[in-house]
Formats: sequence, structure tokens, C-alpha cells
Amino acid sequence: MKIIKNTIAYTLLGVLITSSFSCTKDFNKVNTDPVGQRNVAAHQLMASSLVNVVSTNLVRNRSFNNELMQVTVDLNESDGRVFRYDVRRTWADYTWNNWYLSLTDLKDIYTIASKPESLNKSYQGISLITQAWVYSLITDTYGDVPYSEANEGRNGNYQPAFDKQKDIYLDLFKKLEEANNLLKEGATIVATSDPVYKGDVTKWRRLGNSLYLRLLLRIAKKAEVSSMVLAKIKEIVDTNPANYPIMENNTHTAKILWNGTNSTTSLFSSPLMINVRAVDFRGPGIAEFFINNLVVWADPRILPAYGKNNVNRFGIKPGSGGYAGVPSGYEIGSKPNLESRFYAADENPAITLQTDPYTGIIMNCAEVDFILAEAAVKGWISGSAETYYNKGIADAINYWVPSIMNGGATDPAVASYVTAADIKWNNALPLESSNPNEVSKMLLIHQQKYYALFLVDFQQWFEYRRTSYPFLPKGAGLVNGGVMPARLNYPIVTQSTNPTNYKNALVAQGPDEISTKVWWQKP
Repeated sequence: MKIIKNTIAYTLLGVLITSSFSCTKDFNKVNTDPVGQRNVAAHQLMASSLVNVVSTNLVRNRSFNNELMQVTVDLNESDGRVFRYDVRRTWADYTWNNWYLSLTDLKDIYTIASKPESLNKSYQGISLITQAWVYSLITDTYGDVPYSEANEGRNGNYQPAFDKQKDIYLDLFKKLEEANNLLKEGATIVATSDPVYKGDVTKWRRLGNSLYLRLLLRIAKKAEVSSMVLAKIKEIVDTNPANYPIMENNTHTAKILWNGTNSTTSLFSSPLMINVRAVDFRGPGIAEFFINNLVVWADPRILPAYGKNNVNRFGIKPGSGGYAGVPSGYEIGSKPNLESRFYAADENPAITLQTDPYTGIIMNCAEVDFILAEAAVKGWISGSAETYYNKGIADAINYWVPSIMNGGATDPAVASYVTAADIKWNNALPLESSNPNEVSKMLLIHQQKYYALFLVDFQQWFEYRRTSYPFLPKGAGLVNGGVMPARLNYPIVTQSTNPTNYKNALVAQGPDEISTKVWWQKP
């Protein structure tokens, strides 16, 4: 049954499907229409597809990203443990299937909003932004993937070619440019169709350009595109910022509130939470790396005084020795004792991340701050790297503990925090260092960015693969040569359903292994 299920899911790369949540009326008629026509409006496809992507991201952030990036440690002696870099091929299926499934509706939003009778440039722009977001997740996870021919089953293409990652990125930039121009006009959208910004298209435009910066930064070191990339970063930030508004504060952060308060549609009529059992949610221990830094910094995000019900904002339950973590990458046969862990929903829903409405993050303002800090410290843009760095710290903390550092980079609370935590910016530091015992400017930026990216899909993993920061301790039980996995393999079903294009992708990219680097990772 699993093989059949996977085959169907993969086939959906090329086949137009109906929305998972909309169009329940005349369901059979809609689904049996031979030409794939659907009597739906653009706004009816938006919420369900976005919720599906964010839900998928949350599930795999918890069980995959967090294990790789030493947020949590699965206390299990068996093999196939992600925290040991022992990644089974079955891990590839879930995100591949769900992301491509959601892209069907996201792409259809553009098609519907482009028709004369339903023309709406804002929905067109939002469609392009969300497509760029999801396609970037797919290519950054797998490398070369179906792109230009994906979702073309209605035209008879059930075996889409795999596009090269470089070509995908260049086309994503075109999508984001077009989206920025489309959203300039500010055409009204149905507020209840938008679980992210409640119909505020100006914020969607900021998200698109902020995502643009994320993707530009990711490929900035590639020699064949670096001049174009650096010029565009400078244009967005320095030379033409009025034409490229970006996130500037936490009201611009893109998120879907999981408790229903961000939408009046029936889709959000009851609280939503990460799709995982409470017993599984509280099972992993908090990793030493993740919690030890927060303890040393006396970080407000884990101080009960700033939390709920006298529990810290991250909902971490202390172990017998207080806020203590467990080592990641431990060997089989040396299982550590469970120390601190996250509270689960069956213990107290009011204090756990499992039901926390602020966990559905698409992209946050703090990430943009740290992008700008890196660009400034490398001389790509004007402005103070220290100012961007301090603002990133403030925005990251304020997201979880509102109003504690409202003044941003100039707030005395920020200066007090970074000084006490011994993470104060120092222009005398080297830009980079491969020595884990030496502090560098890039280490300062990316250690804080690591915490800003907490719960944001796979972004911690992507950034570590790009920069090798922050320095993560290496346990004796690591496999894959002790090297962080560079990608997920392609789903096994691709070998039988799309064999020719699958083989072509391997010739272009390399063996279908987790150790094969994707294009932007290669020298």
C-alpha cells in the first residue's frame, strides 16, 4: 500500500488535482472533468494550500531539522536516527509529496487570477511568492528537481524533467521580480482568504522581497552568478529600497497563527497544533548545544519570568539538574538520561510549543536583520553590521517575548543583554574562522541567526550547509563520515515512475546520496 500511495503522490507532480479543502460542492463532477476545469476562485485555494505547507514544515522541522541541528535529541538506541546523520531513504517522501501537492493549488491561483473575468494582480503576485517559497524548499532539500515541467499532467507530461538548481534559482528570481511589480498596485484581496496577513498585500510584497534576499544570499558565493547577485542585493537594500520594501519589524513577519485568530474561515474554527502525538513531542531531550547557550546568556526566552504560567516562553521543562541538555550524536549503547524537554499538550496546552500559535512561521523579520548584517560585514551594502546584528537579536527575542526590547538596536536593554551574555559585537574580530574556539563576526551573526530560525522549516539546516556556522559539537556516534547530510535523496518511487529523468539528474548532480552536495554548496 505504501508503494501505491507514493506512486500516486509522485504522479501528482504532473496531474492537476483539486484543492484539499475547497470545492466540496459538486466534488465528483469537479474531479471527473476530463479537461481539469474547476469552478473555483483564486481566494478559495489560498488558505488550505498554505496551511498544508506550514503544517508539513512544522512536522519535519520537529523530527528532522531539529535532530540534525541539535535542537533536540531522540533518545533511542536503534539505528536510523537522524541525530546521528543516519538518514533512511524513506525520510525523503513526506516533504516531496506534500510540497508538490500544495504547489498545484498555488500555481492555479496565478492561472485563475490571470483570467480577464477574475483578473487580480495581487493574487498573481502572492501566487508567485508562495511558489518561489515552496520551490526553494524543494530544491534546497533535494537539489535538481522537477520545476519547469512539474504539474503538467493535464498536457500529458507524467514524467517531468529535472531542472538544474542554478536554473531554478534564476527563474525564482524572475518570479519574485514579477511579484514585486504586480503587488505595487495593491489590488484588494479577500481578507478571510489570507491566513498570513489578513489581506494586507503591502506585507506580502515585503515578504516577497525578503525571500528574494534570502535566496540571493544563499547563492552569493557561486562565481558564475555572484556579480549579478551582489548587485541585486545592493539594489534592494541601498540604491532602490523604495522599490523593494522588506520586513522591518515583527508586524511584517509571515506566520500562520495556529489558534484560529488569524482567519475567520471555517478552516481555522478550532485550534491547530503540530501533527504529532503528545508522547512523541515530549520524548526527545533538548540538546546540550541548544539549551546551554540560552542558559549562559540568561536568555529571556527560557526565563520563567517572561513566560506563561511561570514556565519559560519556549515551554522547556527542566530536568533533575535544572535546564540541562543531552549530548547529540551519542553512540549506540551509551544512551544518556533524559534531562530538559519540551512540555507536551497533554500536560498543559497553555505552556507548550505543541499548541503555541506563534510556531507557524514562514519567514521572520530577525532573519532579514541577520541577512543584512552578513551583507554589511562583507561590504556588499552600506550600513552598520553591528546595528543590524543587534536589531536581529532584539527582533528574535521580541517575537517570543513581546516588548522586552522594543527599542530594537538602540534599546539599552539590547546593549545590556549582549554585554551580560558576552555576545557583544566587536569590529576587531576576524570575519571568519574555522577554529571552533575562536569567535568571529560570522560566528556571532550565525549563532544568533540559528536561534532566530528556531521552528522555521529547514532553514537552520540550509544555513549550516551554506556557512558551516554555528559550530556544532560532533558526537562519537555520527555516521556519514561525521559530515552533515547535504541533501535528502529522491523518493524511491521516482526510480520506477520517472526512470530516464531520474538517471539524467544523477548524471548532472551526482549519486543519489545524502552526501552529494547541491549546486550552491559546491565550490
